[in-house]
Amino acid sequence: MCAQSDRLRIRDSGGTKGGPLRYISDSAISDAIISAESIPWVPQSPGVAFKPLRLSPKAGTWANLLRVESAGRVSRHRHLGAVQAWVLSGSWRYLEHDWVARPGDYVFEGPGDVHTLVVEPGAVMETLFVIDASYEYLDDAGVVVGVESAASKLAAYQAYCTENGLEVAPIVY
Repeated sequence: MCAQSDRLRIRDSGGTKGGPLRYISDSAISDAIISAESIPWVPQSPGVAFKPLRLSPKAGTWANLLRVESAGRVSRHRHLGAVQAWVLSGSWRYLEHDWVARPGDYVFEGPGDVHTLVVEPGAVMETLFVIDASYEYLDDAGVVVGVESAASKLAAYQAYCTENGLEVAPIVY
């Protein structure tokens, strides 16, 4: 049962106690909105940039847009948690799989998945990624050669803003 007014919505649980809340952020924030237009694209490598939308270093989770300007690759990596992706433009695939993700497609990647993201020539690729844990860059022998995390994304974003005289948006939660 719901009671609603112009400014307040109260949901009655019917006298039952719900389950425990699971937070994927650094705080118990109930909601937030950020204009993606206010956040810069942060260069990651030539032709590849990310736009952080939420970074939670303590929880190890984040959401960002990834843009690949032309044909290219994101090095082979292994996810330590689940990843969800929604393709906004362009298309991409993994060398290790037989499908191609196109605009409007939703992709789920389970923990432990190892793959190499490839963008074919054509339209600029932009995809929203929601990432539940760090991922490890791997060499051809499977040895970890680097780690990407919410903390490393935050550091890169803050450094880019500082170098370019930009204000850091309130996206850590």
